[in-house]
Amino acid sequence: MLYPPNSVDKLGFTEIKELIKAHCLSEMGQQMVDKIGVMSNYDQIHKFLSQANEFKNILVNDEALPIQHFFDIKSLANKARIEGVFLTEEEFYQVQASLNTVFAVIAYFNEREGLYPNLEALFEHLPIEKAILKKIDAVIDQKGKIRVNASRELMEITTGITKAEQEARKKIDMIFKNATSNGWAADGSLTIRDGRLVIPLLAENKRKLKGFVHDESASGQTVYLEPEEVFVLNNRIRDLEFERRREIVKILTALTNELRPYVPLLLSYHGLLTKLDFVRAKALFAIDIEAEMPQVVNEARVKLYNARHPLLFLNFKAEKKTVVPLNMQIDEGTRVIVVSGPNAGGKSVCMKTVGLLQMMVQAGLLIPADEASVVGVFKQFFVDIGDDQSIESDLSTYSAHLSKMKTFVEQANGKTLILIDEFGTGTDPQFGGPIAEAVLEALNQKKVKGMVTTHYSNLKIFASNTEGIENASMLFNNIEMRPLYQLEIGKPGSSYAFEIAQKIGLPQNVLNLAKNKISEGQKKVDTLLVDLEREKRSIFETKQKLDKQQRKVNELLAENEKLKSYLEENQRSLIKEAKDQAKNIILNANKLVENTISEIKSSNADKEKTRQLRENLNVELKRNTVKVEAPKPTAPADEELKPGDWVKLTDSETTGQVIEIIKENVVIAIGDLRTVAKKKRVVKVSKSSVPKEIRRNFSSQTNDLASFSPEIDVRGQRTEDALHNIEKLFDRALMMGFNNLKIIHGKGDGILRKMIRQYLKKYDQVDRMEDEHADRGGDGITYVYLK
Repeated sequence: MLYPPNSVDKLGFTEIKELIKAHCLSEMGQQMVDKIGVMSNYDQIHKFLSQANEFKNILVNDEALPIQHFFDIKSLANKARIEGVFLTEEEFYQVQASLNTVFAVIAYFNEREGLYPNLEALFEHLPIEKAILKKIDAVIDQKGKIRVNASRELMEITTGITKAEQEARKKIDMIFKNATSNGWAADGSLTIRDGRLVIPLLAENKRKLKGFVHDESASGQTVYLEPEEVFVLNNRIRDLEFERRREIVKILTALTNELRPYVPLLLSYHGLLTKLDFVRAKALFAIDIEAEMPQVVNEARVKLYNARHPLLFLNFKAEKKTVVPLNMQIDEGTRVIVVSGPNAGGKSVCMKTVGLLQMMVQAGLLIPADEASVVGVFKQFFVDIGDDQSIESDLSTYSAHLSKMKTFVEQANGKTLILIDEFGTGTDPQFGGPIAEAVLEALNQKKVKGMVTTHYSNLKIFASNTEGIENASMLFNNIEMRPLYQLEIGKPGSSYAFEIAQKIGLPQNVLNLAKNKISEGQKKVDTLLVDLEREKRSIFETKQKLDKQQRKVNELLAENEKLKSYLEENQRSLIKEAKDQAKNIILNANKLVENTISEIKSSNADKEKTRQLRENLNVELKRNTVKVEAPKPTAPADEELKPGDWVKLTDSETTGQVIEIIKENVVIAIGDLRTVAKKKRVVKVSKSSVPKEIRRNFSSQTNDLASFSPEIDVRGQRTEDALHNIEKLFDRALMMGFNNLKIIHGKGDGILRKMIRQYLKKYDQVDRMEDEHADRGGDGITYVYLK
């Protein structure tokens, strides 16, 4: 239930419907848009939203749906239903084109079975009767003209007409040539008069040829004569044309009779085309306003994230401006939000945004808000916006408001959404305020939900002391004296009446006089609200700084954890390598001892031979021992470091390679990580002392860096694939320290470009995005600059 009925106009819903109608391809689709209304059935709402969302996904991410023709075949089917009536060539062409579109659409979805279940439900159980199309194709060609071979009789008649026309033309050409050679013909050539081919003759020579004069020139000097011989042939042609027309009517009548049993199916096909046009228009409008499908729940509540007024969004988009997004929540805990703040601060727009988006969702339309938004279902919409005074009904502005309040209080319930603008105005504030407070209390007792705007202090106080009602304010910069258009829940706002009056230039003596006329208590309340506003803004700015610092701390902690993990892995690798080396040394030593003993035995314990074998054994063991215990050579302390040198941190066993030297700092690459250390914390080591595994990994990374290109071409790719490839390029660019990327996406209709930019905005590492120069690709190429 909508009360009053003109609420759709007050909230801008009528304008939304007109914008959707502009996207329709057919009059049937436009008629369906006209019938859009607010629904209260959860299943219906969810179904219509899902259909629009699926069609939007097709338009953005999939191949184009083969929709080419939308004709009103319902009226044609109803015409064919009548016995004795036949469809014309043009009408059969419209039926033919519409059937081709229907069958192409069904084939499109059959190829993608299961991807778009809600759209597939539009033609579920709808039979594909191609026999109709075959019957029409046998008679009507692809240009909408009747085929020459539609029947044997038509072909014979057509052939007869062609032969008679050729004979008549040949005959008249010969007569005209003869008349010209005799000097009888006037200047000019053969022409048409009354649908007959005639010869232009000089008036004085008209009796020199037998025939019929059809016309003469304005001066009377030229007559247009049809020769007698040709006259008989032309009459024969005309008779044949009448026969042809009768045969065509006969063929079309027979075809209409064959079509008549399929009229119910044609009406079903008409319904499918109408619904497709309707859903397509809703999806195109959703793309225009960058709309998403919110989460829909079967409860009377609403929670919006980054919501924007669609009409305001389109206006600002044309002016290349942005709309400040709205975040708000209405549920059982916060049923009614009382919004206060300065005039022109955005209170009414905020309330209208909530009402319009709720109305759009319950009409099956996607909304310009984050997809994480939650929108419920309300059974009633009660709206009081603007001036509804009526001379005919003898209602003043305030009387009209009170009349609405009476209806609200009597009929509202827990599933009612109320939207009241400038609550209580229109009469003496001394009485209007208490009456508004009483109405609000009565509505709160009925558990209604909604939003009201006001300047009355008593309503702000009532909201702060009443369960279920919450104060909110539109933020205002009282230093620059300009509204910020941001809704802040929890605190009432000042009207900034004196500050705005001062900015406008009202004389100071008038302002002082006005300040002296208000009560001391009201002064304190307004001053308190201004101070609260200032403190809120200060707290908000401080919170933003703390959040930024916390993000940096989290990044550093994550980097530290990665470094720690790498060091532990490196340590395990070194220990394993040392153990393997020691094991090999022991095995080699055992083999050497065994071989020495074997040789001593074979020489029968000869003293000289035994001594020599023992010396060889000692030399070999010492050599292996040196290999294990030899210290890693280090470079002299005073040797200058340069990029490419290998270094070790003095307070750990971590080894890395110098990437860059900045004054007293050294940028070191340790595996995938980059770290900065003071020069005095590192010691240069020789390359040979660095484990092969570390050198190999670094070499691989260096090769990757050398081969890496910060450019990608995603033209022709589906949006999902393009974003996936861009994400991989983005990750590698961050890891390798690149500060910009070049993305080639083409121009087209701009959808891929918009989706890519929206996707990259969510990364904090992105500083800005710009188009390429117009001479080198313009908005078909995006440059992404990283922080």
